Amino acid sequence: MSDEAERERLRLTFDEVATAYQAARPDYPDALYEDLLAVTALPPGDRILEIGCATGKATLPLARRGFMITCIELGADLARAARANLAAYDVTVVAGAFESWRPPAGELFGGFGGFGLVFAATAWHWIDPAVRYQRAWAALRPGGHLAFWSASHVFPDGGDPIFDELQAVYDEIGESKPDDAVRHRPGELPSAATDIEASGLFDVVQVRQFDWEIRYTAEEYIALLN
Repeated sequence: MSDEAERERLRLTFDEVATAYQAARPDYPDALYEDLLAVTALPPGDRILEIGCATGKATLPLARRGFMITCIELGADLARAARANLAAYDVTVVAGAFESWRPPAGELFGGFGGFGLVFAATAWHWIDPAVRYQRAWAALRPGGHLAFWSASHVFPDGGDPIFDELQAVYDEIGESKPDDAVRHRPGELPSAATDIEASGLFDVVQVRQFDWEIRYTAEEYIALLN
């Protein structure tokens, strides 16, 4: 199976667990949103586009700050859950693929999209890399911002040994770590800056890393794995 076909297959699977997604997936730290707004200086009530909102985990903190948000969500069940979770806010959830979505003609700004920010929370890697930067750029008004982030494990000195202890289980079910797997320390995750700059579409690139710890019960961790 090609990388493209495998990416397409895997990104569709989240819709199968829409009911559990909201409870199981972790929230992002408040410092991330505060830094995002400090860097972008978005005016109150500005228009934002989110790619792959799922159930609205990353949407809610920005909706609570009064922004007008349009969300594009591939999964129909996830989109329905997001609409329910965000019903009290100025949020529109559109079911569909970002790669084929276009802003309504009435929302264009000088031929561009009218959004001050396009963002994706742990969803950017699912978007077709051949078009994702171009599609995001086209949705922005001049001077707009693109932001995307992910939640990756890091391994501090003296951290919880659970990942080592579980490795035998992963080996048993045929999900062993690749031989070239890297255990990143805090602050040492790979940066997407080179990839962003290579698009030729964004003038100023800033990268941040936020470390935070989440503790799970056994039942909560199993739910996360599911």
